[in-house]
Amino acid sequence: MPLLALFAILPGVYNNHLLLFNFVIFLILAQGVNIIYGFTGYLPFGYVGFFGAGAYGFAIMVMHFQSPAPLAVVVAGLVGVALGLLLAPLLRLTGAYFAIANLAAALAVLHFVANPALESITKGPYGVALNGTFNPTMAYNGALIILALTLGIVVFLRNSSFGLALQAVRDAFSASMAGVNVLKMRMIAWLASALVAGFAGGVFAWYVSVFYPDNVFSADFSIFAIVFALFGGVATITGPIVGVVILYGIYNLIGFTTPQYFQLIYGLLIIGLVLFLPAGLVSLATRRGWYVP
Repeated sequence: MPLLALFAILPGVYNNHLLLFNFVIFLILAQGVNIIYGFTGYLPFGYVGFFGAGAYGFAIMVMHFQSPAPLAVVVAGLVGVALGLLLAPLLRLTGAYFAIANLAAALAVLHFVANPALESITKGPYGVALNGTFNPTMAYNGALIILALTLGIVVFLRNSSFGLALQAVRDAFSASMAGVNVLKMRMIAWLASALVAGFAGGVFAWYVSVFYPDNVFSADFSIFAIVFALFGGVATITGPIVGVVILYGIYNLIGFTTPQYFQLIYGLLIIGLVLFLPAGLVSLATRRGWYVP
């Protein structure tokens, strides 16, 4: 895919490696939100819970089991899935009730991990240092592999009858009348998005090597991923990519150089989108009859 090739080449011509890595992480997270929200209509305000759980899954594997970093990233993804299974009862909620409960669950996981009584396991609120695994180049390559996997999942959902069935789950009553197993479909999308976020959290922990609970459970990860996905357009492959490239690009261009204007410009962009393009930027193309993957 051209996007993957571009981000594989860029580190050789652009020296801000951390910025490129963050772009890849938000591309992964925006597509992860796309899987659960774009195809089922469930808005995960607490999506960062899976990300943070993945980061700590990676850290525990490295600290206590001296696991190689690639294996620890795999375990991080599985930790995300395990948390998804634990929170599966939330899928019986809908709308704002689900969003709020999901956010509360993420906060609960944060406080559990940051509990000083668990210092011997998670280091509690005192932070994790994984200097022995610090390898930004390998972590970046790992992030690209995870992005490829995530895009593969979205491509499958976009072009398969399974993805159409997932979108039908938005209207649970009609879908069940048509013979769709609503709870099963929601669960599959939920766990797929949790797997993606867990992987992202693991590779993030690998890249930074030193972090605190408040870092990896920051609500910014959820908010940015949701806004990027909505800005570009969900239930598409291209939409979240466009959202990340434009909005995160603006964030890095304006947010650091002229922060006094950043919030205003960002807010105006989002308000304009909600008012005039509720289906995201890709709707400009679909209105003209163009096919947007």
